[in-house]
Amino acid sequence: MQQLNLPPCELDIKRNDGGPEFSVFDILRKKYVALTPEEWVRQHFIHFIISEKNFPASLMANEVAITLNGTSRRCDTIVYDRKGSPAMIIEYKAPEININQAVFDQIVRYNIVLKVKYLVVSNGINHYICVIDYNNKGYRFLRDIPQYDEL
Repeated sequence: MQQLNLPPCELDIKRNDGGPEFSVFDILRKKYVALTPEEWVRQHFIHFIISEKNFPASLMANEVAITLNGTSRRCDTIVYDRKGSPAMIIEYKAPEININQAVFDQIVRYNIVLKVKYLVVSNGINHYICVIDYNNKGYRFLRDIPQYDEL
């Protein structure tokens, strides 16, 4: 797998007999999942925000189903505040996928349902963090992911 613009981490990877060639243990879903390029990014990003930004794993969930305009969708990762309300949506792409307007449109559509304060998009190489200002109907990009206690 490609080297990412994230700190290295220890991942539990196993070779499969059938199906996808390799699986990785997802510490949030507590099960092995297919090791795709997007999953490689997700697992590194999750380990990064847990170890470097003090995000509690117990307040994060992967592949969360939402309903948008009568259609079922899945958010890659949702981070919850200490009251259990969604605070951040994180959308991952494989490293070779360019982050473009379509990717931002996707996460903004998810936010129509969840109304979080933070939107994050990452392909493991480039990371974009946006804070939404609902009062002034605007947003601004941040240089870095905030510490969990700053959310």
